[in-house]
Amino acid sequence: MLVGYARTSTLEQKAGLEAQTESLRAIGCERVWEEQISSVAPREGLEEALRFCREGDLLVVTKLDRLARSVRHLGEIVEGLSDRGIGLRVLDLGLDTSNATGKLMLNVLGSVAQFEREMMLERQREGIAKAKAKGKYKGRKPTARMRSSEVLAMLAQGYGKRETAQRLGMSERSVFRIINNGKTLVDSQN
Repeated sequence: MLVGYARTSTLEQKAGLEAQTESLRAIGCERVWEEQISSVAPREGLEEALRFCREGDLLVVTKLDRLARSVRHLGEIVEGLSDRGIGLRVLDLGLDTSNATGKLMLNVLGSVAQFEREMMLERQREGIAKAKAKGKYKGRKPTARMRSSEVLAMLAQGYGKRETAQRLGMSERSVFRIINNGKTLVDSQN
């Protein structure tokens, strides 16, 4: 059975998620798990897809970076799949780990992908340092804090923290941060 997994990092990448899902269904994936979450966060969809796979199945992703966050993580996933008799196919690379050549290529390409990501992050840090030196760097806009009143209103109406986060399209961590900032303000006024 072909089992698909699609992921984007943010909610704004809806079209990217849809494109991945369409590609996976087009090649015959009978089950497809989707999630919109950072690669470093706990990924329940990936865990469910991995648990669902059985011996002889093939886990399919469109791109390597949708699956693993590092070469080490990729190795852990592939080893876990291999131990259970499950293959991995990466569509954009034409890669299939059900043969020795595919396994070799996966390791090489995984290393290149990690190197590329580290170089991108290094360039990003350099760019931020230059912008700060020129006084032009302001950082990321505090989007969650701008919605503090909405969060506090939903919590006051009896919604839980998790449900509030989901309904507003933000992380639970942001909801907790808003709650803690509210407590800090109250404490400082007393």
